[in-house]
Amino acid sequence: MNTSYDVRFWEIRRNASSKRPSYVARWKVGPKEKSKTFRTKALAENFMSDLRQAAKRGEAFDVATGLPESMAKPSDAGPTFFEFARSYMAARWVHSAARTRETMTYALLSLVPALVKDLPGRPDDEDLRAVLREYAFLPEKRRGELRPELKSALGWLEAASLPLADLMEPAVIRSALDAIALRFDGEPAAANTVRRKRAVLHHLLESGVELKKLPANPLHAVKWKPPKAAGTVDPRTVVNPAQARALLDAVAQVGRTRGPRMMAMFACMYYAALRPEEASGLRRQNCELPAEGWGLIVLEQARPQANKRWTNSGETHDERSLKHRAKGDTREIPIPPVLVAILRGHIAAYGTAKDGRLFRTSKGRPYSSSAYSAVWQEARRLAFTVEQVASPLAARPYDLRHAAVSLWLNAGVPPTEVAQRAGHGVEVLLRVYAKCLEGQRARANEQIAAVLQHE
Repeated sequence: MNTSYDVRFWEIRRNASSKRPSYVARWKVGPKEKSKTFRTKALAENFMSDLRQAAKRGEAFDVATGLPESMAKPSDAGPTFFEFARSYMAARWVHSAARTRETMTYALLSLVPALVKDLPGRPDDEDLRAVLREYAFLPEKRRGELRPELKSALGWLEAASLPLADLMEPAVIRSALDAIALRFDGEPAAANTVRRKRAVLHHLLESGVELKKLPANPLHAVKWKPPKAAGTVDPRTVVNPAQARALLDAVAQVGRTRGPRMMAMFACMYYAALRPEEASGLRRQNCELPAEGWGLIVLEQARPQANKRWTNSGETHDERSLKHRAKGDTREIPIPPVLVAILRGHIAAYGTAKDGRLFRTSKGRPYSSSAYSAVWQEARRLAFTVEQVASPLAARPYDLRHAAVSLWLNAGVPPTEVAQRAGHGVEVLLRVYAKCLEGQRARANEQIAAVLQHE
């Protein structure tokens, strides 16, 4: 332990940058300045009083932690960030969907290797991420045998991980934020990725406060703005009805059987605004398909895709409740005759799986996102001009859903009805699709002009 008797204390100050009231205790041990944030001034004063009394008793202070010997016992150190992250993942595993588990893990893949001491023998970053992804953050029953190089990486992380309490220091929490702002290759991460990772970090630290491992959430004490993420649908991605029909026709031309088997699934995304995972889980018993007129889809579940490592079943798809809905909730979507005819034709040609699922490979497996994305890109090349292929127009299958919702809104369907069919809240719906409402500016101008004429 590197210690010093050169200790100086400063006045407690209010943290003006925090949304919630908090107070910062500041002191210096040798050449290193230290700080600790507390929710109340009384807590900060008690802490500083303990430090001053230790100094008066002639105790040496640890330069690394800033604490006197009586307060720097290993039992007072608390868990390391790595230890707490593992317990956090274990507690959240049972109640989280596969994609949520994946999101939490990938945030921690950035954070854990960044919040470490500068110990010799640091393994390659890829080995550090591998041991976290394949072993440390999995339930014990899912862990395989560790490769020798990963055993070494695990041991190094356990020894080098910073104490969780160190995140109360602004410099340390900033290093955590810097880590989530970058991809693994060192390039800036996408805005949505940064926001998702920050949300994981925030929730983990809130859990630390709840379990009394931290006095306050240190994120509230630093000024840091995540990059702005696009909150609206880009109108350039939205196809018109003629373009949508051309794309669906092109899908049916891709390959001998791949495209034809998938066409109805893409049609559900366009004519019923289904999310890909909702279309993947669609069963015959969810569909009313009359010989004439409008039909009905009653959604009751989705089959989101994730790595087998994160699913409950050990397969790539888990059955989950609908997005933004409680377990057992359903969503009714009236479907036009054109989609009714497409689904009836699909069932006549390919039947259904034993559980009633409409869309699967010839071997009965659900389609992977990579498989239907490849078919989609080939369809774009068949249906579009070279310029359109190079543009954002329907760049992803998900853009069919955006096109459907935009069409309904522009057709004059009340937003409440559109929101119900699409599985959105009305407020979110209008915000996300604001740029896709055609003719709104012209109508607004006419309304303003009419008022001005009467002035």
